[in-house]
Amino acid sequence: MTDTIIHILLLIFMPPLLLGVINKTKAWFAGRNGPPVLQLYYDLAKLMQKGMVISTTTTWVFIAGPVITLSAVLLAGMLIPISGFDSPIAFAGDLILFAYLFGLARFFTTAAALDTGSPFEGMGAAREVTFACLSEPAMFFAFLVMVKVSGSLMLTNMLHGSTDGLSSSMAAPLVLVSIGLFIVLLAETCRIPVDDPNTHLELTMIHEVMVLDHSGPLFGIILYSAAMKMFVLGTVLLHIVLPFQMETVWLNWVLFIVEILALSVVIGIVESIMARLRMCHIPGLLIAALLFCGFGFILLVRYNQ
Repeated sequence: MTDTIIHILLLIFMPPLLLGVINKTKAWFAGRNGPPVLQLYYDLAKLMQKGMVISTTTTWVFIAGPVITLSAVLLAGMLIPISGFDSPIAFAGDLILFAYLFGLARFFTTAAALDTGSPFEGMGAAREVTFACLSEPAMFFAFLVMVKVSGSLMLTNMLHGSTDGLSSSMAAPLVLVSIGLFIVLLAETCRIPVDDPNTHLELTMIHEVMVLDHSGPLFGIILYSAAMKMFVLGTVLLHIVLPFQMETVWLNWVLFIVEILALSVVIGIVESIMARLRMCHIPGLLIAALLFCGFGFILLVRYNQ
């Protein structure tokens, strides 16, 4: 019960901190002080106190989009284990629900964008679903590798790895999958080099252009959902890169917090040393992620023959 409570508390309260660490890392690389690490918490509190401007041309979909997106990502976070503990919700085949909860969130985000009738938001929605066609197969290939390694269809068992330990034959497939999932993480959370969350030029936006008409609490929910999505996908990646196997129970939680913050620093470094890719090059990056995960699965199958 205590593990479940800690799981929920981390899932709810920690995601905004990750974006603060990323922004602080980028500021350090640029030689600036940058915003406080807790800035997003302040921004969310301020947005929740503001009013909303809603166009008369929109329907209930415009309001429901951010709310359903947050609910879907929150439920996805309850399906994955954090640290070395089991997830609060687990059943055989929950990996399918996990993947398509993100699909549901994407559907309502794009539907809310299209509901405004804005050509710019329609352009962003088209880009979002196009790139998702490449990132989702990569995630499924990664899950296939974890299913093969763990021998289970439950996310909890998959992400905890094999009960017999990891053999040397699993190293190369897991490295390939980790690289592919890191690219998917950057794409799904709209980070550089796929998208720039700080850009203000509509023609180069993907996700940010879809939320131009949202304001006040709705925009706060969108920012919070994006941070939680990074937290959830980052946790999945960490279970593959650095499995949690500390003998002392409470050290697993400390180790997880340190690793997720370190992942945020890595993302900040990537954004500091790379420029945003041209739009025509983004499909190539996502295809590379798909190939990494696909080749990881093929290698694992061949090793086990």
